[in-house]
Amino acid sequence: MRSAEDAQEQAEATPPSGDGVRAATDLTARARIRDAAVRRFAVEGFGASVRTIAADAGVSAGLVMHHFGSKDKLRAECDADVLATIRRLKRENVAVAAAGQSFFQRFAAAEENAALVGYILRSMQDGSPLAREFIDHMVTDSVSYTREGVAAGVIVPSRDEAARARYLTLSSLGALLLEVTLSPPSDPADLAAIVRSYLTNSYLPMLELFTEGFLTSRRMLDEYLLYVPDPPSQDGVAPAQG
Repeated sequence: MRSAEDAQEQAEATPPSGDGVRAATDLTARARIRDAAVRRFAVEGFGASVRTIAADAGVSAGLVMHHFGSKDKLRAECDADVLATIRRLKRENVAVAAAGQSFFQRFAAAEENAALVGYILRSMQDGSPLAREFIDHMVTDSVSYTREGVAAGVIVPSRDEAARARYLTLSSLGALLLEVTLSPPSDPADLAAIVRSYLTNSYLPMLELFTEGFLTSRRMLDEYLLYVPDPPSQDGVAPAQG
């Protein structure tokens, strides 16, 4: 005969109507708890309680512990699932990378990725391995499409393409992180609107800096280059003239 806990798990495994975060085949009680945790961590940070996550998933706190054992193990599974989703989305978007829009722009602007973006930003605040791996993905992506732009003659070559890509990536993510931190959403779905607003408000100053520059002369760069060793050459990219 089934135990009371088994009966509860069977009842709780039935997904609530309208939940579009995962395919129906993945909406087991365990997967629903994981998805609810991603959304709750995205909004509240990793201090969110197991009881709150359980309520979001429509299960008991005891069932969360039954499946994961601890909140740390639940977070570890959330990390693994978010990274797996990022890798899958990146593979699916390889074909459109040549269009000039970065993976992050496409990823962050999609409504269905709102909770994932929030989760990643919280991971950045926390300094977790997931954040470091995500940033490495983005830097690699940035190096790739900026080199394509250099080859096409629409982007100025850099003395150090990887360093420039990392700086631009960290600057973009840092600004977005501040935007979300200063205006925290009450609902994970609001993250998509925040990202869109951030990108919209950033386009003019970003394009001004990228196309018209900021300083009226290159004196500071010339002085800097006198006191630093030559940066490493980048395969396939001619260094800018000093």
